[in-house]
Amino acid sequence: MTRPTMSHAAGPAEAVVDLAAYRANLAVLRAAAPTALQMAVVKADAYGHGAVETARAARQAGAEWLGVATVEEASTLRRGGDRGPVLAWLSPAGADLAPAIDAGVDVAAGSVAQLEAVVAAGATNRPRVHLKVDTGMARGGVRGAELSALFEAARDARHAGRIEIVGIFSHLACADEPSSPVNAAQEHAFGEAVAELASYGVEPEVRHLANSAATLTRPSVHHDLVRVGIASYGLSPGPQLGTPSDLGLTPVMSLTTALSLVRRVPPGTGVSYGHTYVTKRETTLGLVPVGYGDGILRAASNHAEAWVNGSLVPIAGRVCMDQIVLDLGDVVAERGDEVVLFGSGSRGEPIAEDWAQAAATIGYEVVTRLGGRIVRTFVDAT
Repeated sequence: MTRPTMSHAAGPAEAVVDLAAYRANLAVLRAAAPTALQMAVVKADAYGHGAVETARAARQAGAEWLGVATVEEASTLRRGGDRGPVLAWLSPAGADLAPAIDAGVDVAAGSVAQLEAVVAAGATNRPRVHLKVDTGMARGGVRGAELSALFEAARDARHAGRIEIVGIFSHLACADEPSSPVNAAQEHAFGEAVAELASYGVEPEVRHLANSAATLTRPSVHHDLVRVGIASYGLSPGPQLGTPSDLGLTPVMSLTTALSLVRRVPPGTGVSYGHTYVTKRETTLGLVPVGYGDGILRAASNHAEAWVNGSLVPIAGRVCMDQIVLDLGDVVAERGDEVVLFGSGSRGEPIAEDWAQAAATIGYEVVTRLGGRIVRTFVDAT
């Protein structure tokens, strides 16, 4: 049988994004929250998967909303042709909000100061605003007297025709731990905030609290809209929820490269910086032309595995800026043979979460940090 070979003429590695798998994952998440609208979260360049292409696939799958962190990310979607509802929920001090607002992008306000910045943005269009509540994560939004002040200011701005109040939202801190009492406490706090906003005569179009984990496990917080991020890319929101396969999800990204050098070495050969890996017997080493300069996790040194010619092989020694060494053992291999660092797992290759476990981190970091010289390719991009 002919072994797969890779050219990667435009770069040392290729991140293959399966848009059909992405749409299928959105369908799984839709089935988990059938009564709510769906926001496909495509922030951070769609978690490293390519925002414009992924957003287009999300719309094809029926996602009514898109979610991003910054107005710059939202503007990228507009330049890419998207015209549907988009929410950008971060408002850094000094950000120029007007172009996004005039492009029909919804923005968030989590304090009176943020709301004032939206009102003062100088947009031609009336800003569409989602009010952010701190229900217990202590990250964004406000609570208590500050929340009441925000609601009052928002009501007054709406009455003056300065804004439209489209949504109220918050974020769960422990949704990936379904049994945590924090979830119930935040759900209760959100309900109180919604009721308080109603007391100001404001009933927004959408209430949204659920992230991927809550979409899959906590129907009581689905409300009008669920925000699906990590699970849509085929990664589990957390180990307590199970593997992607357990959840009916398929990892969307495969990271492939090719062996650039193959050579036989004797036992006792120290490999890579610091000789943290020393061969125990005669073995074959394979050199891979990617490293932490391309976003490969250095913390995965000596722990992660790759897939070469039907076999799992370990990372040998430290991940370098531009290169990784694999201990191929007795696997028959030659220069140009395909190396799968992670993929869907369908062939037995590692998935992104295997790399996350090897590096003592989360799958989010594995996929979002990829960049540098890695070429992104889309398949089934209809």
